[in-house]
Amino acid sequence: MLQKVVLLAIPGVAPFEFGVVCEAFGIDRTDHGGPKFDFTIVTAEPGPVRTSLGYEMMIADGLDEAADADLIAVPAHEIDADVHPDVVRLLQDAAARGAWILSICSGAFTLAKAGLLSGRRATTHWMHADRLARDFPDIDVDPDVLFVEDGNIITGAGTASGIDACLHLIRTELGASAANVVARRMVVPPQRSGGQSQYIATPIPECRSDSFAEVTAWMLENLDQELTVDELARKALMSPRTFARRFKADTGATPGAWLNRQRLLRAQQLLEESSLALDTVAAESGFGTAAVMRHHFSKTLSTTPAAYRRAFCRIPA
Repeated sequence: MLQKVVLLAIPGVAPFEFGVVCEAFGIDRTDHGGPKFDFTIVTAEPGPVRTSLGYEMMIADGLDEAADADLIAVPAHEIDADVHPDVVRLLQDAAARGAWILSICSGAFTLAKAGLLSGRRATTHWMHADRLARDFPDIDVDPDVLFVEDGNIITGAGTASGIDACLHLIRTELGASAANVVARRMVVPPQRSGGQSQYIATPIPECRSDSFAEVTAWMLENLDQELTVDELARKALMSPRTFARRFKADTGATPGAWLNRQRLLRAQQLLEESSLALDTVAAESGFGTAAVMRHHFSKTLSTTPAAYRRAFCRIPA
């Protein structure tokens, strides 16, 4: 169970990515039905730690506080900074005992220098991916995803994708409802697939946040129906081809992929919060049959609906 979370403050740390981890794990959300973590910020040499913007943060706790952490998070920092040998030992020991290790953006370079990514698949910000691959050729670097989970190590891409990586870990350990509470407080989507592209190459119109709001709201209200591109295009007053093209440009996903993601979230919620039969959950979430739902759970979450319910259901057996 994910309970104790430790955030590493490394000289040259980037404030935004540092703040992402603080926001995801450092706030008590029990008043909204969400999680509360034992959250600590540590550094190799307690005292002032310089940030990438030049100002300093006072960090009181040393690395001893991280010895029994369930998660150690490494935010972005200056790539060329030396990694303190005690940080290397801490990360290696944590990985060996099965604790979660999460990096955001250039934090992957610290994991690489500690030898944790050798022979693994990983990601970092697309601007740094070539260098990570060049400096550490034994790492399978994927430059075009939001985050990668390989065993007990999660590497996130740049800036906002760190939020996705944090929410993914909360969802994996505590379930969709817990992740949804955190996401709602952070005012971000509850789930973006790790395999989603880091950026969309085509220009996005200024009004992208509202252009499909009415259609996507209707889609969420009718997840249990068979929703075709033709029908959705009529709702949007567009041709099917224009709708599909603009929807992907606006949301970063095809209509089908977006629907499957929302249906998976609905199924997770129903499995956590109800005792409905699997066939009923599949029907109400739009998968139609338990077999189809099982396929999507296996493909996306690497588990089955029944196993997911056993792990996260709040209804007493």
